[in-house]
Amino acid sequence: MIVEEVPQALNGERLDRVVALLAGLSRSDAVELLTLGGVQVDDRVAASGKVRLQQGQRLQIDADLLPSRGLPEADASVEFRVAHVDDDVIVIDKPVGLVVHPGSGNSDHTLVNGLLARFPELADVGDPHRPGIVHRLDAGTSGLLVVARTPEAYEHLTAAMGDRSVHRRYLALVWGHPARRIGTIDAPLGRDPRDPLRRAVVVDGKPARTRYEVLAEYTDPTTLALMSCELDTGRTHQIRVHLAAIGHPVVGDATYGGDRPRLRAPRPLLHAAELAFAHPRTGEEIRVRSEAPDDFAAVLAECR
Repeated sequence: MIVEEVPQALNGERLDRVVALLAGLSRSDAVELLTLGGVQVDDRVAASGKVRLQQGQRLQIDADLLPSRGLPEADASVEFRVAHVDDDVIVIDKPVGLVVHPGSGNSDHTLVNGLLARFPELADVGDPHRPGIVHRLDAGTSGLLVVARTPEAYEHLTAAMGDRSVHRRYLALVWGHPARRIGTIDAPLGRDPRDPLRRAVVVDGKPARTRYEVLAEYTDPTTLALMSCELDTGRTHQIRVHLAAIGHPVVGDATYGGDRPRLRAPRPLLHAAELAFAHPRTGEEIRVRSEAPDDFAAVLAECR
């Protein structure tokens, strides 16, 4: 159940569009959910998606009323690199632009579809709509993520993510030079009250903690820094929001103020460079590293 107040940014928008935005649904799914009585406005069931909403109105959205969609199918055309594989786990080096699992607006040609083609046994692991997946990367973020290959590995890795025992390190190219070369950003994150598609530092948000180190500083073609960021928590857009909050947004990140004319980038320059965890069966440490992909490296090559 999603319960939200209509933010100023959505004042005057149609109800069906707002439901689609807040619940991550297609417009057609939002309309169907309204038909099923799954949306309330100010505690009254909404019958039509055509009504215009006002800031401050209270929405309740119960997306669970939608009928379940078909399960993802195997697609051998999806390209990705396997960085590590054994009988229990798979570590993927995800390319830029590849969505991890099917969802609103991305019903197929995702990493999950490609995984099912190479590893069909994943169909019985975890959530059948996102089999084997224990954590995600944004479509625009490249790099490493671990996939469980057995139900036992899935339970172990899900718990490890929850107790923060999985090591995840990212590379980020950011605007400006941070005042401290080593630091911690400890700030709660939640929906941006001005824009429900964004995240922001908010007082009543979920705890979020990012540790960082400045690896290099540049002055040409503009003032930039290459940073290493480690996640103590795994909130949506965590690194991007935290770095923007301290005044150093990720280069190329149009959502959080990092798309600037002095240096153009094809996407947010954020790369999951290192992943380490205890193997779910043997307990042995698995540590995998990934070099920054060509688009990231090409921008770095311009920096002095």
